[in-house]
Amino acid sequence: MIHCGPMKMLTDTSLRFLFDGIDVRGETVKLGSALVDMLGQQPYSKTVTRLLGEFASAAVLISNNLKYEGRIILQARSSQAITLAMVECSSEGHIRGIAQGDIQQESTDPMSLLEGGQLALTIERDQGQRYQGIVALENGSLAEVLEAYFAQSEQLGAKFWLASDGQTSSGLMLQQLPAQLSEGTAREEQWHHLCTLAETISSAELLDLPSETLLFKLYHEETVTLYPPTPILFKCRCSRERSANTIALLPESEKADILAELGEITLTCELCGTSYRFGPEVLETAASTPEPTDGEARTLH
Repeated sequence: MIHCGPMKMLTDTSLRFLFDGIDVRGETVKLGSALVDMLGQQPYSKTVTRLLGEFASAAVLISNNLKYEGRIILQARSSQAITLAMVECSSEGHIRGIAQGDIQQESTDPMSLLEGGQLALTIERDQGQRYQGIVALENGSLAEVLEAYFAQSEQLGAKFWLASDGQTSSGLMLQQLPAQLSEGTAREEQWHHLCTLAETISSAELLDLPSETLLFKLYHEETVTLYPPTPILFKCRCSRERSANTIALLPESEKADILAELGEITLTCELCGTSYRFGPEVLETAASTPEPTDGEARTLH
């Protein structure tokens, strides 16, 4: 049984929970200032902020599957108005993200800005291999796309409920665990029952209700174990070292021309707005780290 009295809304947190006696785990997330900080780096339309808000909640929910230090990257590419939408969440609860293309485009359906594209889910370990799975953006909502991905890659049921108004975003995920407590028909009936209850929640309730209140509303007849909330914050992985490596990849003549004209080379991270300035020391400097990933958008001037 979930016990909760009057609850203070805890934003920028995720909350893990486990159903006692049922092979199902869950996660909720609520983002506020962390999302605003992430979105404040670019002049996004309301539609694009809603889109990135859902991506952010989904990335946080999925990142809690990480059993090691690393990150989850949700990255969609399309030939529509938005050519790239990317949000990353690390095992430390740090998020960052960006959209590229016609970022001031409006639509009643945010996912229509990515119609016909592909979603890549990348798992990066700080020490270890990199894994990526790809699924077509053809099922409508981001939640449905992710459910299709988990069905084909994990062979275990996963359901998502996502909501965003551009200033806040929330999400709920239920995921089947490997069969240990029940099997066959009983296992599927339990899963169907929990998902059916979650389907009764509205987007407004998902955004407005504190996580424990939401779970009590849905599962007050179940016995649920709640784990301590995990803080989420906006934090970029850019650094002076990474920026120096990017500059080192430029032809020497191009670096010399920029220095001659401007006196310095400035690299600005489009994900967080931090600028790194370099002088003549960058000439004849060899690259020492890999090229930035697609998610590390930078402006050179």
